[in-house]
Amino acid sequence: MTRPTQILLIRHAHSTANLKAILAGRDKTVGLSERGVREAQLLATYLDSLKQDGFAVNRVVTSPLLRARQTIAPFLASHKGIELIRDSGIIEMDYGSWSGKKIGSLSKRPLWREIQRRPSTVRFPDGESFLEMASRSSESIADLALPGKTTIFVSHGDVIKSIVAGYLGLHLDQFQRIAIEPASITKISINDGSPVVNFVNSTSHLNSSLAAHIDSTLGGGAGAISNTSTKGNRKR
Repeated sequence: MTRPTQILLIRHAHSTANLKAILAGRDKTVGLSERGVREAQLLATYLDSLKQDGFAVNRVVTSPLLRARQTIAPFLASHKGIELIRDSGIIEMDYGSWSGKKIGSLSKRPLWREIQRRPSTVRFPDGESFLEMASRSSESIADLALPGKTTIFVSHGDVIKSIVAGYLGLHLDQFQRIAIEPASITKISINDGSPVVNFVNSTSHLNSSLAAHIDSTLGGGAGAISNTSTKGNRKR
């Protein structure tokens, strides 16, 4: 019997842009926040624990951006034999002139309503369209997932949402119904060409609050305030 192809989609951990409520886009300088560093360590511990069940990661594919590479670095540090690929196909969406701006300010622009209602019709000023992003990311998954083995893809909120929507058979205009939080794990299995979405947006390894911060913020939002956050932070 052929072993299923297993795909783990991991969103980068909480970043300094998430902390400031800024749309980071493809800013190469944005790294993990203090909270994100802790999330990356918890993620590595969780992935290590899966070995007891015979789970083995055969390849890691990561977005070239710093925050994605930093997220998987603690896991790779103790698994130096795993093949590592940096792939621009799963890089963050190119938000064009919206990049680097406050989410609160962007949400007041007329284009924001179209992004929530009909993202398939939207192209960002001087940037990428949602259709282009969904196409190139799905192609990367198809090309780089090892058949019959397990591949981890470390990417970004909107990118992962579009990939999940595709495997669920949803129209891209419905992808905003999917929540993907920082450092979350989504699993997809493919057996004889038939995909199954096993689970989406799992954050149990982070000891997160059950009150998830679910909204349709560009980039996937900053996620729920978890027990790993610094003291003084409150749920929002």
